[in-house]
Amino acid sequence: MFNKNKKAGVNEFNQEMKSVSLWADAWKRLKKNKMAFISLWVVLVYILIAVSAPILPIYPYEEQVVAHANLPPSFKPAGQVLLKQRTKYFTKVMHSQGRTSLNEKELAELQEIKDSLNTDIGKRHYLLGTDALGRDMLSRTIYGGRISMAIGLIGTITALFIGIIVGAIAGYKGGWIDNLLMRFVDIMYGLPYMLMVIIMMAILGRNVAILFVAIALVSWLTIARVVRGQIMSLKNSEYVQAARSMGAGAGHIIFRHLLPNTLGIIIAYATLSLPEFIMSESFLSFLGLGVSAPLASWGSLVSDGVKGMELYPWVLIVPALTMTIFLFAMNFLGDGVRDAFDPKSKNRV
Repeated sequence: MFNKNKKAGVNEFNQEMKSVSLWADAWKRLKKNKMAFISLWVVLVYILIAVSAPILPIYPYEEQVVAHANLPPSFKPAGQVLLKQRTKYFTKVMHSQGRTSLNEKELAELQEIKDSLNTDIGKRHYLLGTDALGRDMLSRTIYGGRISMAIGLIGTITALFIGIIVGAIAGYKGGWIDNLLMRFVDIMYGLPYMLMVIIMMAILGRNVAILFVAIALVSWLTIARVVRGQIMSLKNSEYVQAARSMGAGAGHIIFRHLLPNTLGIIIAYATLSLPEFIMSESFLSFLGLGVSAPLASWGSLVSDGVKGMELYPWVLIVPALTMTIFLFAMNFLGDGVRDAFDPKSKNRV
């Protein structure tokens, strides 16, 4: 029998019940997913390093020291590493030519390197080595990450903005508006996505801002369909009908009632789509249509590293490994966020 004396927030056993919001519940489930939670910290570390790059004790990413070209990763000063590298090379050449000693030119170069050991240039440390132009790979990888993550973030935000607006209007209005917008989406789906981006980059030129726009403008189609389906399933709910009966307009209902209830799916999609934008930019940079020098991205660094990977493998391994770890972390985090906001997974994680 119903207990009239039962207080609000108290269950049938007279125990106080603490209400849990969607966000608190999702955060609790996300923390239980170890891979997703670790990935969250990995992504935060990447973001922190990228944001604080201008104040980090690293060399300018565009600064060239030609004498230090293609130095391997080392904790030793660059002068010592260069001296050891050149001595080993000259010795190998000497033996191959049947000589018993170094010639004057070789000795003069080694002496010049020894004289530079106590200079600022000679005391430099390249923890991740240098590229073919003597630029610090650590600095270029960090600043390349800033560009790649910025492209992924801005591309995701732009795609979400367009896709949410189009999907919400189509799902709520229905009728001919829905048919018109969805047929346009179908037409866009039929066009080759990457070919369109390549054509836009080839016509408009290689520019970071244009790259942002080119990737984002053709990437909103999936989220538009997702939001449309969610809006259609929610627009006949009781709270929406109550809002209509109180005179709320379409804009108020969409932005104050419907979209907040689809926010979990939108966030999950955003975390999963950001790696796709980074991969798209990397592919364009690999083709030579991405970021142009002196700027760098992970994709352009990988493209440059492929050219000399047999002799100087660190030039490829450093940016490729950095990008791979970030993409793995984002994918694990995206899966974790999707499960955290999925009510069906509440008792599974």
